[in-house]
Amino acid sequence: MKCPFCGFIEDKVIDSRSSNEDKSVRRRRECMKCKRRFTTYEYIEEMPLMLIKKDGRREAFDRNKIISGILKACEKRPVSVDKIEGVVDKIEKELQKNFDKEVKAQTVGELVMDHLHKLDQVAYVRFASVYRQFKDINQFMKELQDILNDKKAAR
Repeated sequence: MKCPFCGFIEDKVIDSRSSNEDKSVRRRRECMKCKRRFTTYEYIEEMPLMLIKKDGRREAFDRNKIISGILKACEKRPVSVDKIEGVVDKIEKELQKNFDKEVKAQTVGELVMDHLHKLDQVAYVRFASVYRQFKDINQFMKELQDILNDKKAAR
């Protein structure tokens, strides 16, 4: 590792520990020439997960787009940002676990709806109405009826 201060290429590792939920290794190093210390991080190099859109286009998975959509659905609802981030973390972990390189955008949308259904039913209906592009009130009412039926069956 090249010293950021003097450019010398020999150093010694003083301390090494896991960080970022065991996704990286943090190392404290000391330059053998100038004796100054610096920190480095090691990460596993991952290929970004690619989304396959309805029209066949591909784009890199972006968790911020999911957060944005869920925030809009949860607007004026008693759902904390921490819960939203937790949901997005779960969705992202599921995708990384089940898909190597590519996933259909539809699969991601369905995952978001599954998690929203458990989190807040009003937010779920809001998200579903945009995601499924309800054409009329009958589609909207059918979705509401399904939620009511689920509640009755859970009792």
